[in-house]
This record gives sequence, C-alpha cells and structure tokens, in this order.
Amino acid sequence: MNKASRIIILNSTKLGDKSLVLHCLSKIYGRRSFIVSAGKGGALFQPLNIIDAEIIENPKSDLWRLRGISAAYPLNGIRANLGKTSITLFMSEVLYRAIREGSYEDGLYDWAERSILTLDALENDYSNYHLRFLLEFASALGFAPSVETVMPFADTHLSEIQSLIQKDFSECMLLPLSGNDRSEIAESLLNYLSFHLEYKLNIRSLAVLKELYH
Repeated sequence: MNKASRIIILNSTKLGDKSLVLHCLSKIYGRRSFIVSAGKGGALFQPLNIIDAEIIENPKSDLWRLRGISAAYPLNGIRANLGKTSITLFMSEVLYRAIREGSYEDGLYDWAERSILTLDALENDYSNYHLRFLLEFASALGFAPSVETVMPFADTHLSEIQSLIQKDFSECMLLPLSGNDRSEIAESLLNYLSFHLEYKLNIRSLAVLKELYH
C-alpha cells in the first residue's frame, strides 16, 4: 500500500551509482530510510529539506522507495545564508544520530518541522538557535530539561543554561554569548542528551559552528 507523507531529510548515503538512501524523519513512520534515484533532485535532498512524497511500501524489504518528490517549502531563508545552513547541518546531525531507525515518537515530526520553519523565518539574532533547539529536542523526546537536571553537565555555564531554559524564545536569541561559550554550552547539552539516550552523541558539525561563530 502506498501512502503520501511529509518527510524531513536528515542525511543521505550513496548506494552504487544510481541510487541514494535518504535517512529521514517521516510524519507517518517516524525515523526511516528510503531509496531514491541518485540522478534526480540533488538539491532537493539537502539536510533538513522538507519534502512531500509518495511512499512505496515493499513487503520484501525494509528499504522502501519514494516517488513524486517535491519540496514542501522553499527554505530560502536558510539556503541563502551560510550561518543558518551551518546550523541546519548541526540540527540534522543531532536528529540523525539521536533518533534510532524505526523509532516513532508522537509529536516529534511536527516539532522538528516547526523548528526548521522558525529558523528559516528568523531575519537576525539566530546565533543561539542551536542551543535552544537542543533544549526543545530534549523536551520533545520526553525528558524536559530543568536547571536541576542539567546542573551536573553545565560546568561553568549553569547561569547561561538557566537563562536558555527559563527565558522566552526572543530573550534566548538575544542572550550575549561568545562563540566559545556557545560551543561549550552545546557540548554540555549534548552530554545531557547522551545521558538520557544512554548512548554518546558525537556531533562533528559542532566544530563548524565553533569556527563560524568564533
């Protein structure tokens, strides 16, 4: 049975010369991988692109196909901005490494889509966005951060993390932080996530953000 679904692309893997495996978060099935033809729509398959597609289920394989793929949103606010693109690479890697294949968390897709569209719409003051994203991601997974639960991971940044938890979104975006502060806070929050997930999140794209906002 085929089903139309909205899908967020987290990562992709080349499969031979003609095919691509898309690692995705789908509205219907949660975290799942799909196969597509490699020669079609390369720009369409960038991390955190939101697409509409028909899912072709295959009872003989766990790797289902997608067809009729189209962009659900242009995301021009992200794609035309190096800083935002770097943040989306970080966000997509966190989602890709944190959410296990085959898992489904109610409401997680809707939250992830809102997070992408919010970043796309921000015109400025988005340098702290990935920090707020990590805190909201923890809440979406069911372990909402508090000052007490984050404290063992906060090191010297407890006051800044407290502000990120307690202040509203606009105030969080205006919180004055250096590039080094952001990097260390992100590491602390990734350690917090790793503790609750019970596996280590090694996020390589964090180094890119550190360099960008140094």
